[in-house]
Amino acid sequence: MPTVLMTAPYMIPFLDRFRPALAEYGIDLIVPNVEERMEEEDILKYAGQFDGTICGDDRYTARVIEACLPRLKVISKWGTGVDSIDAEACSHFGVKLGRTPNAFTTPVADTVLGCMLAFARRGPWMDAAMKRGEWKKIPGRALSECTLGVIGVGNIGKAVTRRAKAFGMKVLGTDIIEIDHVFVSESGIEMTNLETLLSNSDFVSVNCDLNPTSYHLINADTLGRMKPTAILINTARGPIVEENALVAALSSGQVGGAALDVFEFEPLPLDSPLLKMDNVMLAPHNSNSSPAAWERVHWSTIRNLLDGLGIEMKK
Repeated sequence: MPTVLMTAPYMIPFLDRFRPALAEYGIDLIVPNVEERMEEEDILKYAGQFDGTICGDDRYTARVIEACLPRLKVISKWGTGVDSIDAEACSHFGVKLGRTPNAFTTPVADTVLGCMLAFARRGPWMDAAMKRGEWKKIPGRALSECTLGVIGVGNIGKAVTRRAKAFGMKVLGTDIIEIDHVFVSESGIEMTNLETLLSNSDFVSVNCDLNPTSYHLINADTLGRMKPTAILINTARGPIVEENALVAALSSGQVGGAALDVFEFEPLPLDSPLLKMDNVMLAPHNSNSSPAAWERVHWSTIRNLLDGLGIEMKK
């Protein structure tokens, strides 16, 4: 009977639904108490006890993967990003790595648009002023008066571009790979380099993967190239933005504001200066929020797990 370590925070609350389905395949579950993710030491406590895992953003380093051998056959990641998993070690040790590409394109792209609308139309700030008893007409802008810079024109970057274009925005894009010329011509996005994008955009949306080329891509130097009125939006991965540099840029007025769904350390520490800043909108790594998308990912993740265990999924 295979044993599976279940640590995906989005599935654990609904285990009553999935436990019987997994039991049909003879799968036994180990379910630790997980707040956001399992760190190296957390997983090592279970090394050798499980044949596969359904995980969130857990730290499956080479050290962890090797310690879990020979039992570990498959790591089934709930969602798209696998930057917390050492894919090279998986390949080296013959551990299958599954994920769900393009899982949350729609809700994340909607979140980016929501952030832009909030900052452009000043809705949250007027609401707060009204609730303080102030009748204060805070100046806003139309999105059609603004330029959006999209860093990473993959599935989410493309979806953000389409939405921005529907609002009449000019869109600049940058990526380390060449973007399909059909999308470029159909969408009207202008592909450029990072420096040109940063210096000409009113909103900068981070939509790239976290990898060695994007770690701290947004730092003191790149923040210094942005307009002082520009808004940074990060719905991708926290470590793409050097948080201390962003705090400094926001405090000094070098950057106009930020909308952040992801952080270098999650949950965001309660002593973070970001929590006290009026020009910042924060969310708890929740831009993927969509019951319909979650449902697709739940079953796709189970399918990837079964595949890695060599079990055929019933129709």
